[in-house]
Amino acid sequence: MITQASLPPSLISLRQWVAWRSEERDGKPTKVPVNPHTGGPASVTDPKTWGTFEEAKRRGRDKVGFVFTGSDPFVAVDLDGCRNPDTGEVAAWAQEVITALSSYTEISPSGTGVHVLLKSALPGRGRKRALEHSRISEKQPALEVYSQGRFFTITGQHLDSTPSDAEDRQEALQVRISAIMITWIAPS
Repeated sequence: MITQASLPPSLISLRQWVAWRSEERDGKPTKVPVNPHTGGPASVTDPKTWGTFEEAKRRGRDKVGFVFTGSDPFVAVDLDGCRNPDTGEVAAWAQEVITALSSYTEISPSGTGVHVLLKSALPGRGRKRALEHSRISEKQPALEVYSQGRFFTITGQHLDSTPSDAEDRQEALQVRISAIMITWIAPS
């Protein structure tokens, strides 16, 4: 069960929380943000459709997400296909990123990836890139990095070996991620 105690304290006080539900689009499951006040759609560009963590939790139970905006200092790094959900083993390439960023890290809802939340700035909105690593789960290894215009599901399934809050990691992000990503999506 997700609780405030299992989440980064620096995110809890912000009114950037939504609930989410899973829907199928083009034959694939996708996570859709839900307005915690109405149960209707939430928009990553409309703060009126966001709420507090407690409001989002009330609406979505354990299905909550955080909206990343250009006015907050947070960046989300999504490492897909890097974790074996049965054994908990994290692929070496992902462990290198987790160690280098040294910030709050949690298991994704599927159990096959991890999210690293940190304080930093990006030269654009973000980027996604498939990676050519051997598979440790059924998902293709990939790396996504976003700072605005996105919501990320939050599980509170914290990796114990990482800090309990989002840490300031500007230099680490630039060094580690820029080498992988090469180019960024320009700000909109």
